[in-house]
Amino acid sequence: MPQVGMAKAINMALFEEMERDESVVVLGEDVGKKGGVFLVTEGLYERFGPGRVIDTPLNEGGIIGFAMGMAMGGLRPVAEIQFVDFIWLGADELLNHVAKLRYRSAGRYTAPLVVRAPYGSNVRGGLYHSQSPEAIFAHSQGLFVVIPATPYDAKGLLKSAIRSDDPVVFLEPKLLYRAPREEVPEDDYTVPLGKAKVVKDGDDVTVIAYGSMVHRALEAAQSVRHSVEVIDLRTLVPLDVETVMASVRKTGRPIVLHEAPRTAGFGAEISALIAEKAIDYLQSPIFRVTGPDVPQSPLAHDEYYAPTVKRVVNAIERAMKY
Repeated sequence: MPQVGMAKAINMALFEEMERDESVVVLGEDVGKKGGVFLVTEGLYERFGPGRVIDTPLNEGGIIGFAMGMAMGGLRPVAEIQFVDFIWLGADELLNHVAKLRYRSAGRYTAPLVVRAPYGSNVRGGLYHSQSPEAIFAHSQGLFVVIPATPYDAKGLLKSAIRSDDPVVFLEPKLLYRAPREEVPEDDYTVPLGKAKVVKDGDDVTVIAYGSMVHRALEAAQSVRHSVEVIDLRTLVPLDVETVMASVRKTGRPIVLHEAPRTAGFGAEISALIAEKAIDYLQSPIFRVTGPDVPQSPLAHDEYYAPTVKRVVNAIERAMKY
């Protein structure tokens, strides 16, 4: 099996799904001959041609609107938004129409489409290329929200997303596009949507994370003398509440980790669920380690925005001393 990074793993998934199903099409800005800003769609245009790999104008509303029409017409479009920060120009189409299509049509139509977008900080992208708005999509009923943390999961989750009859927002941590690398099978496999993964077993503390923060959690877990369990959510919607609660009931000390701003971030939802379903098991407060409630930092201070390993370690120590 080849050792690849996340960008290549996603590319493999797109190739395989387009080979498997002629209804799968790709559209977005520069996805064709250029292969995308991060080369995630590299080679697709040469293999499948302009009828299935479509370079669009700089029009996010058009990209998502075209994708919805394609889905209603029997295709399975995968729409790329170059950076998730640009998606708000298509927010009406995505949040008001794509997300609600099945509901408002009483099941006459589905929206089997995927909206892919790189997100997150720590790549010196600046204010308008580094945001983490996943909680907004999770709050929009009708959308699945998927965020892989490893190349293996990225390929399997994207294949599941493309095959889903529900619309999926597939957020790709661009910090992880090139590293780490791992073995990714070249044959067909899927990773189920809505199933979290315990990536490290532990008994003292639970750290719940997704995307690039999973790797921060693992680094922190290796830096302390305590037994830390790390959970990779993989999908925010649907959320695997059962796996989260099982871990929290075992350790009694939950920490929620994400790089999005703290207020109304997805960690607040996880915290509320823990308070509702596992409060009798808690031995410490629910600690959140998040990005700050400020706009994304400028280039010169990018490293100060996302949670650091040190901040996660501090939260673990606070939980243990409580």
